[in-house]
Amino acid sequence: MVFSGSEILENKSAQKIYLLMNKPAGYVCSAVSDSHKTVYQLLPPELQELQKSKRGEKLHTVGRLDCDTSGLLLFTTDGFFSDRLTRPENHIPKTYRAILETAVPVEQQHSIIEQFAEGVTLPAEKKAPEQFSGPAELSFISDTECEITVHQGKFHQVRRMFLAAGNKVQKLHRISEGEYLLPDNLQPGEYITLSPV
Repeated sequence: MVFSGSEILENKSAQKIYLLMNKPAGYVCSAVSDSHKTVYQLLPPELQELQKSKRGEKLHTVGRLDCDTSGLLLFTTDGFFSDRLTRPENHIPKTYRAILETAVPVEQQHSIIEQFAEGVTLPAEKKAPEQFSGPAELSFISDTECEITVHQGKFHQVRRMFLAAGNKVQKLHRISEGEYLLPDNLQPGEYITLSPV
């Protein structure tokens, strides 16, 4: 159910806040940015203030999506909730839909699926050194569109996996994280309130 910021704050039974947003591309997950708009600017002022709160737990994103990635992004004031979903040892699955720059012929798709299932060496990029990714599940929708599920949160992991396979991701959209699915009818920039699973 969609609520306004004031309605969320007026709900006295809600000790913690849990939101699921359809993040648009072009927004960063930081609270402040000199070069891009931030995801907090998509929230009403009442909730933006909770991000700046000096009392209790702040409203924060559960992990991050990079600026060019869209899709499911969780917010909460519950540190235990975000810790459970982001701890590497919990191997929380995250599924993305990717649009690739170069078409992958059917005869090559099985090879890449097997390669990702075994894990690949991610090329070094910006802040991240060359490193090994764990196994990922890949399925092709077409020769340029696929879904991939990873169980880690390495820097630009999905993009770097496809680089290791000789391809580039043009668009990346997260459709699920753990038990949470992005509703089909949730428009970019919109959010809904959740109860923790």
